[in-house]
Amino acid sequence: MVLPPRGASAGSDAFPFQGFVPRPTPRKFQHRWLRHVVLLLLTLGSTTLAGACHYAAFISDFERNPISPEWSWLWNGFWYSGTLLLILGAHEMGHYLLCRRYSVDATLPYFIPAPLPLTGTVGAVIRIREPFPTRTVLFDIGVAGPIAGFAVLLPALFAGMLLSRITLAPDASDNLISLGEPLLFQWAAAITFGAVPQGHTINMHPMVFAAWFGMLATALNLLPFGQLDGGHITYATLGRWATPLSLLTVLSAIGMTFVSTSWMFMTLMLVVMLALFGPRHPRVLDEYEPLGRGRVLIAVFALVMLIVCFTPVPIEPYDLIRNR
Repeated sequence: MVLPPRGASAGSDAFPFQGFVPRPTPRKFQHRWLRHVVLLLLTLGSTTLAGACHYAAFISDFERNPISPEWSWLWNGFWYSGTLLLILGAHEMGHYLLCRRYSVDATLPYFIPAPLPLTGTVGAVIRIREPFPTRTVLFDIGVAGPIAGFAVLLPALFAGMLLSRITLAPDASDNLISLGEPLLFQWAAAITFGAVPQGHTINMHPMVFAAWFGMLATALNLLPFGQLDGGHITYATLGRWATPLSLLTVLSAIGMTFVSTSWMFMTLMLVVMLALFGPRHPRVLDEYEPLGRGRVLIAVFALVMLIVCFTPVPIEPYDLIRNR
């Protein structure tokens, strides 16, 4: 149906259907600003508290230096919270700005606070409120987030390494955890410190931990599953092959829980998403539009980001690592 020209009435010659009043098109990009701001402030608070704990651990040098709680820890908690929110915010704004470019209705980022002493958050999301028109649009929106987040976490990682220091490795302790080292983390450490002497380790500055969490979030988002960023990229580039890759990703995640229990949460989330939405990615309006060589190369870069940010054992109790 062709709508009447602007200014024509329902009963004019320009629109002959008597009595018909066209329904106004809803405006796109309408936001509940208060909700976004409140969630951002709550996440800033929860991550700053987590950052204060990371700063206390950093200055205690693996509990070797006696310390007493101080209000200054909260201020220094911003090393972690500010860096992390910049990484997560860049990731989600990468999606959002591409949605604006292609006029695909979406929300602003929702930051998610969580009472987790290690992270203070489980990340951030945006909600896309209409179908993707083409494979190109799907690909560009899907890949923009990981690239934007990666562009922020990379300099944060190296800056945090410069603020970190080499120290004696701690003895086995129930109070300590060991973080898996993605390839990118290993390269940054080698460039900054060279070879770490035997019996020593890196006492990470809170900014490094924020970058580490950003790498973990980037890797998990790039998994080729369903409606994760990796699922968008896979569907846009490989079409129907995205479905078996989604199922294989879930099976792989289940297998990874036997390698590290820290995979339990992500695996549970994938299983729930599989049960709710199924393994198939929603179709775009134009299924047959070719992507072009340039975007295929960007997809390869996204695969490289997944590889260098991925770690098979993200978090492990330190005493288990020492006793192996």
